Formats: sequence, C-alpha cells, structure tokens
Amino acid sequence: MKIDILTLFPSMFDGFIKESIIGRAIKDNKVTINIHNIRDYSKDPHHKVDDYGYGGGAGMVLMPQPIFDAIDDLKRSDTCIILMTPQGKKYSQKDAKTLVSKKHIIIICGHYEGFDERIRSLADIEYSIGDYVLTGGELPSMVITDSVVRLIDGVIENESREFESFEDNLLDYPVYTNPREYRGMKVPDVLLSGHHENIRKWRSEEQIKRTKERRPDLLDKED
Repeated sequence: MKIDILTLFPSMFDGFIKESIIGRAIKDNKVTINIHNIRDYSKDPHHKVDDYGYGGGAGMVLMPQPIFDAIDDLKRSDTCIILMTPQGKKYSQKDAKTLVSKKHIIIICGHYEGFDERIRSLADIEYSIGDYVLTGGELPSMVITDSVVRLIDGVIENESREFESFEDNLLDYPVYTNPREYRGMKVPDVLLSGHHENIRKWRSEEQIKRTKERRPDLLDKED
C-alpha cells in the first residue's frame, strides 16, 4: 500500500512515520508513506497557497491550484482520494477495513478557514474523525493512516485484532498483567485458572457488559 499525504506542515509527521508500529511497517516494506508540502506545488513566487475568501469573512482559504496540481502529479488509476473536513462522513472502524484494500490513498489535509469548494471535486470521499473542529487536517490524517496501516497483513498479529473494540460492534474486554493484586484490586480468578473455554466465555460476557454500559448505541448498529 502507498499513502500520500498533502499538508502545509510536513514536519508534524516526522515522529509519526518514524516511531512505533507505523515506523516498523515502513521499515518492513508493508507500506510506503510520503508527506508532501502543498507549498511545493504553488505557482506563486512566494509559494502562496491561500487567500481571502470571496464575499468576506474571517480567515484564509486554501486555493485550488496547488491542490489540483498535486493530485495531477500523484494520482494513479487506482487512487482513492480522501479529503479531511469537519463536514465529512464520521470515520469508523468499518471505513478502515474498506480503505485497507486500497492500493493507493491520497489524503488532503485542510487548514485555515477552509478550502476552496472546487477542491471537493477531487475527493472520492470526505472524512471527519468527530464532531469537533481542529486547526487542520494533519492530526485526523494521522488517525486514518494509523487505523489503516495496523490492519495490513503482517503489521500486527491477527490475534491482536480479533477481539478488539468495534469488532462485531462490541468494545474490547478488560485485560490485566502483573502484579496479581495492586492496591487492593485483584486480577479476576478466571484469568488465572488456565481454563481456556471459561476465559473465552468470560471475555465474551465482559465485551457485551462493557458495551451495554459505555456504548449501548453500538449494539443497535447493523454491520
């Protein structure tokens, strides 16, 4: 898989693409992630990429030319183009599972007051990661990239994904490690029993219990 991210602040991604699971996935050639500075595609002598919006209003608006030229340069026949915007579809684990099948993804990070409306014509889909506004699309693009890359075969163990949150519309079960007792809080006896079927049953029951308590809305969703 190849992921190209268009941003005004490429240095924000330095740690993201070098550390932890993402860094290892890149090193192991499971994914290629390229960070592109939108200003590099500006035809303005000062690399200007934004201007005041027609009709007035506060803030600066991203101009279409640098974005269109960047897409022209990077797009392939199998490319899926994502636009990050608070107005987009709310992103979910189901979307991550859809995106992991793509061979090439381009993510456009919005910024400032917004982007010229004509940029929307480039996108195959618009995503939001929640009902709140951030200063730009950089952090949301990292969220999407991380959620997709971890689903690529060989990036993490399949068992780690089997019972995690949002699988079958359930939250993950509780997990424990040493010590067996800490500040009066004990590891459940069933996890110490070595009885695999009882452990499996307990974990399944805890998933349902936790989902009912914390995210009952998930139980009403259809796959």
